[in-house]
Amino acid sequence: MPTAATQHIRRMRGGAQGQLMLAADSYLYVVKFRNNPQHTRVLANELLASRLALAAGLTVPEPEIVEVSQWLIDNTTEMQVDFGRRHEPCAAGLNYGSRFVGGLMPGQVVDYLPEEELAQVRNLNEFGGILALDKWTGNANGRQAVFAKTPRERRYKAFFIDHGYCFHAGGWTFDDLPLRGVYYRNEVYRMVTGFDSFEPWLTRLEKLPIESIWAAASDIPPDWYGGDMSALEALVEKLIHRRRRVRELIDDFRRSDRNPFPNWGVPPGDLPSEIWPNQEFGASIGGRVN
Repeated sequence: MPTAATQHIRRMRGGAQGQLMLAADSYLYVVKFRNNPQHTRVLANELLASRLALAAGLTVPEPEIVEVSQWLIDNTTEMQVDFGRRHEPCAAGLNYGSRFVGGLMPGQVVDYLPEEELAQVRNLNEFGGILALDKWTGNANGRQAVFAKTPRERRYKAFFIDHGYCFHAGGWTFDDLPLRGVYYRNEVYRMVTGFDSFEPWLTRLEKLPIESIWAAASDIPPDWYGGDMSALEALVEKLIHRRRRVRELIDDFRRSDRNPFPNWGVPPGDLPSEIWPNQEFGASIGGRVN
């Protein structure tokens, strides 16, 4: 069941023009609306990709369907969508919510870390796992992440956000260009020495039960894809078929001029000790598709 938005907090940055809102379940959500400037289908993409990521044990904010009332929109001046020469109110009804990293009592959340602090991120190796997901889902945008820690914690943890351009946003196609769906800093891939560095997430995605993939798509509200069930079914069928190509797509990125994996083929034991800064390997599954 969706949760109801109860209070508007503030407008968020980003092309989808999300709004930070408090919901009836006492969580904060970044809410993206059906009439966002990117495409209605980005809501479907966010929900589907987030659920697949959770099924693989990747660190993504909890996804939710958030119901926003017309009354709240009518009585909140900031709840407008900017289309340049015109504005219109955010769409009432069922919209997509991504649980706000940091929550009601946030510690420190940043979207950039200096190289020294980035090397100490607790789950830095998970950038390999999210790369596998992005290649599988054909993310047409750069990989987005934020880093969070509580006041008592010394090191940050990465949270992977913004999956709206998976499946090429509203196109629901797969272009598979080598430099799409990747993080803009090579430092996050410095631990990659081979396909073993993408585990356990790569194998989890490759072996995700077909029924789990269908279940991840089944709860998407029809309004988020224009009620075109045949298009949704075709997308899921493509996803199921594409799982066998994920390693090939990763290898295409490896062979690109960017040279993202300079330690490919180096035995892990031969890497300098600073390459492995107290990482949390073999993270347990962080969620499942119901």
